[in-house]
Amino acid sequence: MVRTNRPTATEAPASRMDRAQVLALRFAAHGLDRSSGAPGPGPLGLLGVQDTPAGSARLALAARGVPPEGLERVWTFRGAPHLHRPDALPALAGALWPLDDADAGARIRTTVIKEGAKLGLRAFRTTAEAFRSVVTGPKPKGVVSGEVSALVDPSLTFDCATCGARHISGLLFQQAGLFGAVRVTSEGGTTLSPLEPGFALPEAAHGTDALVRAYLRLHGPAGPADVAKYLGVRTPVVRAAWPGGLLEVEVAEAGGAVRTAWSAAPEPGAAEAPDVRGTVRLLPPGDPFLQGRDRELLVPDEARRKEIWRAMGNPGVLLVGAEPAGTWRAKAAGRAVAITVTPFAPLAAPVRRALEEEAAAVAAARGADEARLHLA
Repeated sequence: MVRTNRPTATEAPASRMDRAQVLALRFAAHGLDRSSGAPGPGPLGLLGVQDTPAGSARLALAARGVPPEGLERVWTFRGAPHLHRPDALPALAGALWPLDDADAGARIRTTVIKEGAKLGLRAFRTTAEAFRSVVTGPKPKGVVSGEVSALVDPSLTFDCATCGARHISGLLFQQAGLFGAVRVTSEGGTTLSPLEPGFALPEAAHGTDALVRAYLRLHGPAGPADVAKYLGVRTPVVRAAWPGGLLEVEVAEAGGAVRTAWSAAPEPGAAEAPDVRGTVRLLPPGDPFLQGRDRELLVPDEARRKEIWRAMGNPGVLLVGAEPAGTWRAKAAGRAVAITVTPFAPLAAPVRRALEEEAAAVAAARGADEARLHLA
C-alpha cells in the first residue's frame, strides 16, 4: 500500500527496493543515461550543478550529454557555487530563504559570530541588502566583502587574523549571495557582479517543499536527515517542509540492513529499474550523483568511501552501470589531458573501450584536443 503523508515511525512501507535498484533509478533520474536532450541542467532542475572545484560542473554536464551554455554561477546550497538556469533563481531564492529566526541562526552560527547569529533572519536580510547596494558592477570578492562588512551589524563581523582586517563571516557572506542577486566568476580570482535581470529579495520562505521533493526525485528514496544535510539545515526544518504525495519505501542496504525512506519518483513497484549494465561514465568531483547524503548506500565499503570523499582534493569517480567502480584524475598535458583511472577491480574489455570514449568527452569538455588515458 502506498503512503502519501509525512514520515512517521508507524506506517507500513509501500514496497521494497534493494541497493542495485536504487542506484539504477538514481542513474536515470540524474540524466546519466543521456536520454533527456534538455538544455542546461536538464533533469537536475532546481538543484542545479555544484561547481566545486571550479570547472567540475562543466564535466558533470558533459557526463549527461548536456550543453553548459546559458547558466549562471551562483552561491546557493550551503554557500557553494552552483550552475543554475537564470529563470529558476527567483523561485530558488524563496525556497532557500530561512523558515524563521531559529533556522537562520542555525545556518550561520559559528564561534566568530556567535552573538550575530542571534539576529536570525535580520542577518540574512541586511547582508542581502548590502550586496544589492554595493555590487553594481563587477568587483573582486575581497572588495565586496569589505564594503558589505561596513554595512551590516558589527556582530556579524570578526577580526580576521589571516588578513588583518575585520570582515563579515564567510559562512553568512556566501549563503546570502543568492539573496543579494550576485553571480560568481572565478577566472583570475573570484569576482562578483549583479545578476541581470535581478529579482526581489524574498519576504518569507516559500517553495521549500519543492526543494525537498527535488532532492528525493534525484537522491531518493531518502529520509529527512539526508535532505537536511544536503540543504545545510536542521532536520526539523525539513520535516516542517515535508511535501505530501511521497512514496514510502523499504530500502535493503548492503549487509542486510533495512531502512524506511521516501521517494518522489514513480512508484518503484510499477516498473523495473532501468538496465544500465555496461554504461560507463566519468563523474567529476562534486558531481550531483555523488551529492546524496547516504554515502554508505552508494559506496558500502568504508575504505572506498575514504578514497572518494576526502577532506581535500577529491578524485572523480568511474561508474560502470550505476556502480562506483574506481576513481580518476586528470592533468593538463599541453593541448591534451592525461586521465588516470584507478579501478577498484580489473575492467572488462568492453568497459575499457567505452572508457576511451568517455575520456574523449572529458577532454572535449576541458577544451583539450585529445585524451591520454592511463589505467593505474
